[in-house]
Amino acid sequence: MNSPFFAALARVPDLLAAHVLLAASALVLGLVISLPLAIWSARRPLVARTALGFASLVQTIPSLALLALFYPLLLSLSALVGGGIPALGFLPSLLALTLYALLPILRNGVTGLNSIDPAVIEAADGVGMTGWQKLLLVEAPLVSPVLMAGIRTAAVWTIGAATLSTTVGQPSLGDMIFAGLQTQNWALVLAGCLTAATLALVVDALLGVVEHGIARRQRVRAFVALGVLAAGILVALTPMLPTGQKSVVVGAKGFSEQYILARLIGHRLERAGYRVTYREGLGSAVAFAALRGGDINVYVDYSGTIWTNEMKRQDVPSRAQIVKGIAAWSEQTHGIRLLGSLGFENAYAFAMRGDQAKRLGIASLSDLVAQAPALNFGADLEFLERPEWAAVKRAYPLSFKSAQAYNPTFMYRAIESGRADVISAFSSDGRIAAQHLAVLADPKGAIPGYDAILLVDRAHDSDDRFLNAITPLVGHIPVELMREANYMVDRDANKASPEEAATWLEARIGQ
Repeated sequence: MNSPFFAALARVPDLLAAHVLLAASALVLGLVISLPLAIWSARRPLVARTALGFASLVQTIPSLALLALFYPLLLSLSALVGGGIPALGFLPSLLALTLYALLPILRNGVTGLNSIDPAVIEAADGVGMTGWQKLLLVEAPLVSPVLMAGIRTAAVWTIGAATLSTTVGQPSLGDMIFAGLQTQNWALVLAGCLTAATLALVVDALLGVVEHGIARRQRVRAFVALGVLAAGILVALTPMLPTGQKSVVVGAKGFSEQYILARLIGHRLERAGYRVTYREGLGSAVAFAALRGGDINVYVDYSGTIWTNEMKRQDVPSRAQIVKGIAAWSEQTHGIRLLGSLGFENAYAFAMRGDQAKRLGIASLSDLVAQAPALNFGADLEFLERPEWAAVKRAYPLSFKSAQAYNPTFMYRAIESGRADVISAFSSDGRIAAQHLAVLADPKGAIPGYDAILLVDRAHDSDDRFLNAITPLVGHIPVELMREANYMVDRDANKASPEEAATWLEARIGQ
């Protein structure tokens, strides 16, 4: 029972509940929109072409991109109406998944209605049925089997796509999959995938029972299956019931260090009496926006990221000045409190294999300029679009043979295998020493400082119990210990989970 897989299964119940609620809500909303639209479309060919064309167009957009697009749309809409519309979490996920559910329901509904024998409709007219009577007593029973096939398809699609809601701050089984991929915890990935697949198969099977019950006029069978589905949704609601504990949400971006620090913070808050949940795998812009909007209550960011991405600053003062400037700006502009630096820096650092750097005589970014056209560059998923990369290119006219974005874990794999020659490494990463990488100097100071800073949302900036629980972390995590904790998770042999690494780190810092 101590196997990594069984440990991973312990995370399933809460995430499964959130996943079920999201997928069920999207499917129900899809039905509410699709059913009347299908009836209208079956009677108006122009409406059918327009509606089916739009639904088909939605299917051509990658689900991850559709989720991401709702963030700026909802943010703009919220600003237009004076705030109050959440741009992260449940709402954007619900809207994106609802759009994905439309096509199979709409297409099957229109096809079923158009396939009804005209003689049947004429007979209904002949006995004097009204339009509503024809719909409810004649068309609905005949089209139901075809419609149910579309609903089954939509349900499976929605459950699968819901795993991607992790990227916009909505808890789902995708939390396990994304975290497992980043930390190479394959037990976590397997548990998340198996649970999502099992959920899809069970829902499809129950809807299949409903479909067959309708087709064979076995109403009891159909109602029992619908009852089981309804009971499952009610069970999924139980984690939302009041527990008497204050609940807080700890945020984390999508790499090992963030998972470790989130658990470190969460452990302390749990001991202080809070019920802790986690929103992990967030992008940099999403994480800060989530804190600003109260979707998460605390997380660790990096001073250079806030300085360049959120404050749009291009100057590079000292590390201390950057942290001080962020503290004043975040408090005045967004009501976000910066408690302080944790005591270490995790800066972007260009790195090469040590033997290759020595052979080519590259010790700094200035040296790299001449050799770059013959070298392949590997970056993390965000770096090539970040202002830091633009600043580096302004200071050093780098032109690589190729530039490829990777998940951070696979970025290190790429340089180890020779697929990449230079990577945008992280200075607190234990893999730099383990893989014998040479970190290139930045003589022109293009890259700002990246102190790990602890940020708290407006709702908890005066909560003494909350602050007393986490403030002792400020200034007490040296970079050497952080590197060691990171490497515990990132190494290939004798891997630790972020939970275990956080427990180890807490014992070492003694706070």
